[in-house]
Amino acid sequence: MGSGLSVQSFTLGPFATNCYIVREQGASECFIVDASFESEEIVAALGREKLTPKALLLTHAHADHIAGVGTILRAFPGLPVWIHSAEEGWLLDPEANLSALGGMPVTAPPADRTLHDGENLDLPGGTWRVLHTPGHSPGGITLWNKERGVAFVGDAIFAGSIGRTDFPGCSFQQLERSIREKIYALPGETRCYPGHGPATTVNKERMSNPYVRS
Repeated sequence: MGSGLSVQSFTLGPFATNCYIVREQGASECFIVDASFESEEIVAALGREKLTPKALLLTHAHADHIAGVGTILRAFPGLPVWIHSAEEGWLLDPEANLSALGGMPVTAPPADRTLHDGENLDLPGGTWRVLHTPGHSPGGITLWNKERGVAFVGDAIFAGSIGRTDFPGCSFQQLERSIREKIYALPGETRCYPGHGPATTVNKERMSNPYVRS
């Protein structure tokens, strides 16, 4: 990870979804990336380490990334929730967020702010750039910190794989373009934290990802 940056990973729920607490090492302020099923583990860690979250950022609004939003907000009332504008409505729509397909309808409280490509966010750890990386879903985003060499890539790309494109609203062509033009355009040493599986780097995926060649 970037020097001085703490990234605490939680693999939660039936889909082994990665959620993250991000902060400066030793600092008490943090932000959260995604909130899956069983997000009580995130709440417990925040309490145990006496951390104060400043925002909950959602890389996209599929059910396994939003199911714990309510859990987080019950523990931290008023915590702002941010998501890309293309999926703001999905938080309240079990069909759009795919939870209805599994017979377990999930909804989440509405977002407080919608994000757009190219925005710079002032959050713990410095400046985070919003990169719109659709394809796995229309509002998928990557959060990139240039100075720290870190990116949270959601379900766009994984170590040796990519996000599924067989759901409604998905597009392989769009995802391939997002990966080539946004993620592969980042510095090669950038450490990528995905929504599932282990962390990887831009260089590693450029060289060996079998789905999208650089």
